[in-house]
Amino acid sequence: MRGVMKVGRGPGLVELREVPQPVAGPGEVLVRIHAAAVCGTDLHIYRDEHPYWPPVILGHEFAGIIAQTGDGVEGFRPGDRVIAETSTGSCGACFLCRTGNRHVCAHKRAVGIGRHGAFASYVVLPAKLLHRVPDPLSLEEAALAEPTAIAVHAVVERARVAPGETVVVLGPGPIGLLCLQVARACGAGRVLVSGTARSAPVRLAAAAQLGADVTVNVGEEDLVERVMELTGGEGADVAIETSGSPQAVALLPSLVRRLGRICQVGVVGQPELSFPWAAAFYRGVEAQFSVSSRHSSWVTALRLLASGVVRLAPLVSMRLPLDEWEEAFRAQVEGRAVKALLVPQE
Repeated sequence: MRGVMKVGRGPGLVELREVPQPVAGPGEVLVRIHAAAVCGTDLHIYRDEHPYWPPVILGHEFAGIIAQTGDGVEGFRPGDRVIAETSTGSCGACFLCRTGNRHVCAHKRAVGIGRHGAFASYVVLPAKLLHRVPDPLSLEEAALAEPTAIAVHAVVERARVAPGETVVVLGPGPIGLLCLQVARACGAGRVLVSGTARSAPVRLAAAAQLGADVTVNVGEEDLVERVMELTGGEGADVAIETSGSPQAVALLPSLVRRLGRICQVGVVGQPELSFPWAAAFYRGVEAQFSVSSRHSSWVTALRLLASGVVRLAPLVSMRLPLDEWEEAFRAQVEGRAVKALLVPQE
């Protein structure tokens, strides 16, 4: 089979390679990939801005059909439509794993990052990480269940958005648009989504269609002034940063009220950056960092998706075969696509 592989360390070094088709071992399943979505993490790995363990087939947002089950697998069988959590390699024995936080276990080697992923025809995964695709969802939509779980973890479990609150989402990429919808599901009173001029034609337009009360093109408007105007000078209750832009991160304390909450979701891609510490400190701002997703994030995400409260179809902008992976990457970097799907042809 073919796989889009990060073959070594350094910028670039991603190739479409022929690799042996994997086989399910004990406790594992072999999944035939129906569709896999390009994530910002894949782009960061391409640029050498995120931890990874090469050589590795990229891709961790996917949906497919079980083709084979290994010894000892119960509850799943060939033909089942499935998606999977990404916390492969978590030890299961440390304090974090035993308290339901295997997503940040030091031994974790996530699928598509430290273990071969889904930009291929098949992927092998531990059966314990699987979830069935809810009947209302197509497999293409289900490929975005993983970023939905990321948004749930950020909005519900870290930022703790409550009914009636004003929320600012910085960045109208896939995670930002999902955070918008999850905030709405939490009962947020008003949601403002900001983006750059490059994101305005496709992604800010999608934010408006998906329920944002206000969209701000930061190339044309001052975001802080707009938020203060919207909140009578008080500031938002919560600001969630999803773009990974250092300039956006630095704005966070200025966007929220005193004792407001900020949550960083976007991967910045550099080890250090400037942050207005005094502004955050003297306003008593509560800061959270949201990394990956818990099992509970997936349970909530699947309930929201099955009920139709969170919509995934509007996020899918293009479908391309594996050999056009470079165009899929470019389209997301350039903001021409919200989400690009890679669809194996084998």
